Amino acid sequence: MESKNIAQGSFEELLIENGFYVLKIQNNTSETKNVTREINRSYIQFHFCLKGGGKFVFNQGTYALEVSEENSLLLYNTQLDLPLNLMLAPNSWMVTVVMSIRKFHSLFSDEAGYIPFLSEENQEKKYYAQEPVSPPIAVVLSQIINYNLHPTIKGLYLKGKIYELIALYFNKNTDADVEQCPFLVDEDNVKRIRRAKEIIISNMAEPPTLTELSKEIGLSLKRLKEGFKQIYGDSVYSFLFDYKMEHARKLLESGQYNVNEIGLKIGYSTSSHFIAAFKKKYGTTPKKYVMALASST
Repeated sequence: MESKNIAQGSFEELLIENGFYVLKIQNNTSETKNVTREINRSYIQFHFCLKGGGKFVFNQGTYALEVSEENSLLLYNTQLDLPLNLMLAPNSWMVTVVMSIRKFHSLFSDEAGYIPFLSEENQEKKYYAQEPVSPPIAVVLSQIINYNLHPTIKGLYLKGKIYELIALYFNKNTDADVEQCPFLVDEDNVKRIRRAKEIIISNMAEPPTLTELSKEIGLSLKRLKEGFKQIYGDSVYSFLFDYKMEHARKLLESGQYNVNEIGLKIGYSTSSHFIAAFKKKYGTTPKKYVMALASST
């Protein structure tokens, strides 16, 4: 693996394998930054926005696609080169995975019927997809951006994380297919489920019961459960657990709060319960996690 900085923008390029690389793009300034890179038609592009937002510009500015925080964009077009021309908003972070079509097919050669654009009838077509980032993907993206490892194992770690990212991206719940699921066709229902997500996040320390939540958004308990799983790929409380642990991890990294304070902020009345939950999620205690961060800086 090699790492290099590209002059046309502020980002780091990491070569995973031949025909397979990752761009870690971070704009920590107060101004919009333009990031460019040549990418030809033999590559598939996955863009994940962790923070802020950006606009991908094509055809000398005649066409653009915007990607906002916690959303992704997949680009695939065998008929046209799609060079990277990204207008990255202030205080925005993006992770981009670029993989040759040949490499990609080698990963999914037996799954052409499952991956829409790998099917034979779509091989010569363009394919663009915009989707929300699921909590498991958000965790992996954060790990790709924020890691502190010995240089000798950095390459192995990132390679594993990128493969994990691609696997999670295509780990689709077939029940969530809009064509098969009438629930998701109803835009009002989707808005209500998204409102449910906002409610539990803003009240994560003392979340409402599912019954209270269903009443607040105006959906039956059954529709809340089914709809939430279809849109976010997980149950309400499992989603909330992942969100709380990721939030706790970021608070630990900030160094502004101790373990007890963080536990209380995300809804654990005792530090022992928070420590047990954190260890369940990340395989280590909050204290050891902070010590590992300190030792690697």
